[in-house]
Amino acid sequence: MKAGGDYRFKEQLISSAGSIMDNIAEGFERQGNKEFVQFLYIAKGSCGEVRSQVYRAFDYGYLTQEECDIILADALEISRILYGLIDKMYKSGFSGPKFNH
Repeated sequence: MKAGGDYRFKEQLISSAGSIMDNIAEGFERQGNKEFVQFLYIAKGSCGEVRSQVYRAFDYGYLTQEECDIILADALEISRILYGLIDKMYKSGFSGPKFNH
């Protein structure tokens, strides 16, 4: 983002991006696959939020076309990876370590 950009907007984008990682970590720590998948979906939603904010940042002139394209491609790849992990978790049939007592 170029200098002088909207500070609040920048913080919102940073927060949404951080939410992706935070939800993956929180879901993993729950040690149950159903909960993990739920948090992976939340992380995937945050990824969509990041993409939306990147489009707005470009519209406001905070990002160049090249920066926008790079971030959108990365966010889309993260979303695809999350979906792949969600699909793998559903197909595994494993309930998670929390339920192995």
